[in-house]
Amino acid sequence: MKNLLKIKQDFPIFKNYPKLVYLDNAATTQKPKAVIDAITKHYEKNNANIHRGIYKLSEQATEAYEAARIKVAKFIGAESPEQIIFTKNATEAINLVVYSFARKNLKAGDEILLTLMEHHSNIVPWQMAAKEKKLKIKFVAITPNGEIDINDLKSKLNKKTKLFAVTHASNVLGTINPVQKITEICHSRGIPVLVDGAQATPHFPVNISALKCDFYAFSGHKMLAPTGIGVLYISKKYLNVLPPFLGGGDMIKSVGTHKIEYQDPPMRFEAGTPPIEAAIGLEAAIDYLNNISMPAIQKHEQELTAYALQKLEKINDIIVYGPKNPAKRAGVISFNLAGVHSHDLASLLDEQNIAIRAGHHCAMPLHQFLKIPASARMSFYIYNTKKDIDILCETLIKISKNIQ
Repeated sequence: MKNLLKIKQDFPIFKNYPKLVYLDNAATTQKPKAVIDAITKHYEKNNANIHRGIYKLSEQATEAYEAARIKVAKFIGAESPEQIIFTKNATEAINLVVYSFARKNLKAGDEILLTLMEHHSNIVPWQMAAKEKKLKIKFVAITPNGEIDINDLKSKLNKKTKLFAVTHASNVLGTINPVQKITEICHSRGIPVLVDGAQATPHFPVNISALKCDFYAFSGHKMLAPTGIGVLYISKKYLNVLPPFLGGGDMIKSVGTHKIEYQDPPMRFEAGTPPIEAAIGLEAAIDYLNNISMPAIQKHEQELTAYALQKLEKINDIIVYGPKNPAKRAGVISFNLAGVHSHDLASLLDEQNIAIRAGHHCAMPLHQFLKIPASARMSFYIYNTKKDIDILCETLIKISKNIQ
């Protein structure tokens, strides 16, 4: 990786808050000046609506927007840019699949398979569809170590299973799931797979062509890009057969009083004016990450995770959740300090300029499985250092001593 101090200097927020220890990257990441500048440049020099204008400014904006799509496709190893659908976030990307896939393919009695470690974004939309279409939701168990129980997965797959939706990396446990293996198991039985990659794409190399999943969703704001931009990858098997999610301008070829002809993908799934500047910001974020390299980012986060796990192990009354092996984790560690609610802990840490997340992290079924109401969560990214972890752990020790 580039010099860590140099990386931190690329982020204006740390110049404005030099004492900030930011460890809430699983919620959103900070933005480098390169991304901020790309958005500013667009507004100052190329701002126009896309796909419609027959004038130079609109054509420049269109070229920039579509260049971002090409960059995303290459970043995740998609075969074609047409397979990349821009949404407002990973949540909307998953909802697009739920709405379009369920409406076309599912009927009463069909089953959707999820896991107990899913984010609410990959649970609630399926529950809504299940209620509407009288589907059945089943959950694959996880092991005491926080990993998917592959045997339970196999036992729950049957002729009624119409899709398996799974997170690539847990936003609570940090668990990196064996998506390629899971997809092979499901595809051998003719079952499509949707992957929530919100906690994966920012943190380690993702190659869709190798994973062979049918749908893959992620958010831009968790990988240095602005909010308001997400991505859905759709395999060619489903790209041209799924109906559109939203109706409106730009997703149609023609409209009559009683007839509609839709655009080809990806525009079929992008009704209305899209988040143009956010897509341009996402392209700039990908350029920034590529300059560091995703393998280097993964190595850095694994080193931080291993270091943090070792430090936490030495603190009395700290309980850590998820795999013990750092190699099986993304840079996320959820924990609790006995005798202190996670919300109170986050407030005490905030007094020392340390930002973590506290609560159920939009994963209530998982917390119910863990038999805890909430947890504290630290999560790392490219600008974090071992010094950040030292400051956090030193503060945790002080808090622990004060409550004894």
